[in-house]
Formats: sequence, structure tokens, C-alpha cells
Amino acid sequence: MSRLYGLGVGPGDPELMTIKAWRIIGQVPVIAYPVANGSDSLARRIAAPFIPEDAIELPLSIPMRTEREPARDAYDESVRLISAHLDAGKDVAFLCEGDPFFYGSFMYLHERFEKTHQITVVPGVSSLTACAAAIGRPLAARNDLLKVLPAPLAEERLKVEIASADAIAIVKVGKHFDKIRALLRSLGLSDRAIIIERATRDDERITPLEQLPEGERPYFSTILIYKGSEAW
Repeated sequence: MSRLYGLGVGPGDPELMTIKAWRIIGQVPVIAYPVANGSDSLARRIAAPFIPEDAIELPLSIPMRTEREPARDAYDESVRLISAHLDAGKDVAFLCEGDPFFYGSFMYLHERFEKTHQITVVPGVSSLTACAAAIGRPLAARNDLLKVLPAPLAEERLKVEIASADAIAIVKVGKHFDKIRALLRSLGLSDRAIIIERATRDDERITPLEQLPEGERPYFSTILIYKGSEAW
């Protein structure tokens, strides 16, 4: 019976892909990956050195929008396209940036396929741990409470969550950067925040929050904050 693989390909550096993901990419006949908003696929770029020339490539258009319905329709269409190969007896590997189950796009396919097909999920290095490695600072220690917060959350919710954490990782920053910077300044935490853009890639950039020029908005970024008691 054919199998669907959800492969975490890591945050950007191809050498951070697991040996298992590399092996599967070299063996399966069909390689699928998300293509967002008409751009190219970062997941495909990461895995490119390992994709065989004779592999069937299946780019899947997934809109990155706040409205849920367009994405649901896109995942339903992706199921149809992937199923055509699975039903023909071909294994399919879906490439996912970072880790498939850490804000990964594969989770939506997993939900749609888990009752009808065999699935193997291969974890990958997440952007969160990659960012901690990039700045050379642990995410948290001992009994510190670490929270991962999506930047699109309402400001009041973010404020409450940040107040009750020792260490914070803010993800999905993008167009919400101005809101996040203003909030961290109001909480007196802006001098403890570091922005990591495009972690592990050749164009990686690390900037203390207060050193980023006004008006500049970092994309593909994570903000790490530590306000715990450990002296790094």
C-alpha cells in the first residue's frame, strides 16, 4: 500500500535536514511541496540538493491569508492531487519547512489523510531551536516557563501571555512587527528582545530589537525574549 510522508526539512540550511528525510526524498517517486501566494517554495529550495532528477514534482498552491476558507479549499484540492498518485500505488513525500507539526502546513493534510492512507511523519529542526542556536542563547532553563506566541494574536492577549512567561518566542511576525515592538516597549522588554531573520540561511540576520531602524519591518523572522532569572 502506498504511503504519504510528511517530511520536516528544517529552517533553511539543507545540512540541517535529517538523514531520514534525505533518504526518503531519494527513494519516493513523487515530491510534493507548498507554493505560497505565487512565490517559489522555500521547502523545495531547502531539499533541492537531494531531489532526484527523475522525481515527479507536485507543487501545491497554498494561499497564506488570514481568512481560513481559501486555505481549506486549497488543502482539499491538494488532497485530490496527492490522492491521484497514492491511489496509483506511488509513495508521496510532502516537504514542510521546519517541523511538520510545529505550525507546519502538513498538519492540515495529515488530518485529511489519516483515516484513509498510511502516513509517516518525520520531524525536523524547528525555526525556534534554530533561532536559539543562531544567537547562542538557550530558550529557557531549569523551571523557566517558555511560551511560543503567534504575533497575529490580539494585543491584550499577547500582553497577558508575555506577563506570565519567563521566556518568549514570538513567531509569524511579518506585518505585525510594529505592533509587537510597541507592545514590548510598553512592557519594558524591548532591550531584552532579539530578532532573528531567515535563521540558518546564507542571508541570516540577527538584530537586537532596539537597534532595528524605525520603519524597517523584518519578515521571515522570530523574536526571542528572555526575562527569567538565569544569568546567561
